[in-house]
Amino acid sequence: MSNSGSSEDPELPSAAARVPRRDDRGGPGEDPEAVWLRDVYQPDAVNLTARAVIVGMLIGVVMCISNLYVFFKTGWSMGVTITAAILAWGTFKLLAATRLARRPFGALENNALTTVASGAGYMTGGGNMAAYGALMMIPVAQQGVLAEPSRPALIVWFAVIAALGVFVAIPIKRQLINKEGVAFPTGTATATTIRSLHASGGSGARQAKALGYASLFGAGLAWLRDAWKLVPDAIPNPIGLAGHTLAEWTLTLKTEVVLIGAGALMSFRTGWSLLLGGVLTYGVLAPALLDQGLIQAVSYKEIVKWSMWPGAGILVGSGLTQLALDYRSLGRAFSGLGRILRKDSGAPAAEGIAAVESPEWWFPAAFAVLAPIIVLLMVVMFEIPAWAGIIAVVLAVLMGFVAARVTGETDVTPTKALGPVTQMAFGAMAPGALPANIMGANVTGGAGLHAADLLTTLKTGWLLGGKPRHQVYAQLFGVLVGATIVVPAFKMLFPDPAVLGSKAWPAPSCVVWKGVSEVVVDGVGQLPHSAQVALVIGLLLGAGLTLLERIAPKHLKAWLPSPNGLGIAMVVPGSNSLGMFLGAAIAELLRRTRPQLADAYTVPIGSGFIAGESLMGVAIIVLTKIAGLDFELDL
Repeated sequence: MSNSGSSEDPELPSAAARVPRRDDRGGPGEDPEAVWLRDVYQPDAVNLTARAVIVGMLIGVVMCISNLYVFFKTGWSMGVTITAAILAWGTFKLLAATRLARRPFGALENNALTTVASGAGYMTGGGNMAAYGALMMIPVAQQGVLAEPSRPALIVWFAVIAALGVFVAIPIKRQLINKEGVAFPTGTATATTIRSLHASGGSGARQAKALGYASLFGAGLAWLRDAWKLVPDAIPNPIGLAGHTLAEWTLTLKTEVVLIGAGALMSFRTGWSLLLGGVLTYGVLAPALLDQGLIQAVSYKEIVKWSMWPGAGILVGSGLTQLALDYRSLGRAFSGLGRILRKDSGAPAAEGIAAVESPEWWFPAAFAVLAPIIVLLMVVMFEIPAWAGIIAVVLAVLMGFVAARVTGETDVTPTKALGPVTQMAFGAMAPGALPANIMGANVTGGAGLHAADLLTTLKTGWLLGGKPRHQVYAQLFGVLVGATIVVPAFKMLFPDPAVLGSKAWPAPSCVVWKGVSEVVVDGVGQLPHSAQVALVIGLLLGAGLTLLERIAPKHLKAWLPSPNGLGIAMVVPGSNSLGMFLGAAIAELLRRTRPQLADAYTVPIGSGFIAGESLMGVAIIVLTKIAGLDFELDL
């Protein structure tokens, strides 16, 4: 769950990749918890405060809305923690300058605030919006449920799934972080950033200004393009291909810096793989499909009806293979449960650490409360059989343990693998029920994501000496506000869900999620023969590239196409792939020529582009399509 990239992108961006993986755990034979209590823990430092909760919620709302916009544009869930830490630092510097904040804003208070923001901002990730968007793409007549769930019911749905994930993290925190010292690279990178921000003479002011200027640029460009229509949507491209312009094949460069920002926050390998996938899909495959009569028109919607199948195959094949290759992580995840159940009362720090950590009874108590609510909602909202709902909740807990371990060791929350696994399980338990299949898998994806998210921020707190209980409280505040805002924000952006899957809103993760469920529920036989062949080839290609990545020498890995980049490129317009490649190329050039500058400014500028354009885009939608205002200039 890389902060500077996608929660589903296995190639670490430079900020996370460059941070030291060292976890100060004392000398041989020393109890790491005793060392932490003695040398790192700061019992008297300020952690969670009312102002941290309030500002964290506000930043979380901003990040949630921004992520929602970006997710349905690109299929990527952008990072929250580092951006939130910089925003928080800048906010309190401004408040201090105006004397509205008199008490110093410390590193651990920033860590608690960032935990709130992360809980809210990542409500769009994992299986949440992928599943909900996929459900909304199904015509009501085909849903087979009583009615579309109400907003309050959906808010409760997302909140209880996320809360379950929060409590799933509690029994495995000490094993993964305290005792084993699992890396959690994004958590480590965030700790490094917070230390730098709050250190004397740190680069915080420059980073905050860079984020602010980039946000203003993104917002201004969006206003000129979408409100005043002074900037075209894309740079004109009259070059022809197979009797049509490249623009008709979607191979044009959009004037959307949100794509450049997203590309800057991913690895260059993912970026050039997007370019390769986009060119092959829309410049080679699509003309061939038109020539053979497999598509009937030159348009994004027509092309993606076919190309989504090999794209989905690549993503699912890669995700399942990656999960299988991480069998040691899986084994440690389940064998660790036995160690968790055995109390380590003989350890020197056992009594002291127990007073600091979250109480062990929190998880079973929360499960006893939340599980019946989730099962009831599954039955009432999606007509999922109660017995299948019970299995889903138990599976969500187990998959939460797996997601946490894999995220800690690889920085990737494996939703591309856990989603299809659950979809297949539900296909066997509730055959023929498409909404049940989609939203049943949502339980696993949502719980796994928030378990991994909390453990990532808990890693930051462990390195900084923070109070774990305060971070659990902070995460719960975050998921509460995130669940409250994400449903109305979705309805505001997409009053007509028919736009999902269009050129303007490709919603690639939703397209894939829906497609996998359709195959599981209806069988592969319902696809045209050519799409069946493409799906199988995609599965094999995704699995093969992932295997090659594992066995190839390190110096060759950078030359292997990323299955994530190729798969997403087949589900988004070619213009999206071009824009994200441009951002990745600029960031890579800067990393190679000015590495210190890149480390300091890539995340703030990329995040600023995303936040500025996405928030202005949402504001324009509200003002024009909902309030009915017209800002277009009559020139």
